[in-house]
Amino acid sequence: MTSPLFVERHPGAGRPVVFLHGLASQGAQDWPEAEWGGSFGDRPRVVVDLPAHGASPTLGTAPTSVVLDALADAVGADEIDLVGYSLGARLAWDLVRHPAVAVRRAVLGGLSAGEPFTLVDLPAARAAVSGGAAPADPLTGMIVHMASLPGNRPGDVIDLIEGLAAEPFAPRPDGLTLPVLLIGGTDDAMAAGIDELAQLLPAARAHRVPGDHLSALHTAEFRTAVQDFLAD
Repeated sequence: MTSPLFVERHPGAGRPVVFLHGLASQGAQDWPEAEWGGSFGDRPRVVVDLPAHGASPTLGTAPTSVVLDALADAVGADEIDLVGYSLGARLAWDLVRHPAVAVRRAVLGGLSAGEPFTLVDLPAARAAVSGGAAPADPLTGMIVHMASLPGNRPGDVIDLIEGLAAEPFAPRPDGLTLPVLLIGGTDDAMAAGIDELAQLLPAARAHRVPGDHLSALHTAEFRTAVQDFLAD
């Protein structure tokens, strides 16, 4: 079955570079043409909107494995290089092991070593995005704030979080033998554990760039690190 996810394809020659964005964002926001156009010469770039984000439909409360199947369909069977940030990095960690996907190298930016979604108070989040009281729990409040930013579909984002929490992220090293670059901002508390994650993998290293979780992604240092790592 063809993936229902929205995919923006920038044509070119050679191995495609596939980009997965973060929670409550979209492909064009995390990977804007003004920053990434021409970054890999004439190689194709493939920018995917995650379920419930951007122009992609919701998959409801589908678990992580179903989301990965949809991403695999969107990516296709050709060998790729894969770049994910935040939630996109969480999904990329598992996507490289998907039997229908062939990844040469992977860049995981802003990756949290834990699974925050299992800690979200889903009833409180749903009540808040429906106009109810703000959640008392700070994490749930942060998720509601992100989901409610302009351009998002708050209820669909909360559905996605519920589905992902049903199959929590567990950073297992098995099957991750390909070269991996983990990038974190120097002021990004969410990515504080990337050195430990790199130690789990046989061909991985961690790299720091300036900025916090939001700003590190858009620094020249981040782009340079990705370009150098994925150079043919």
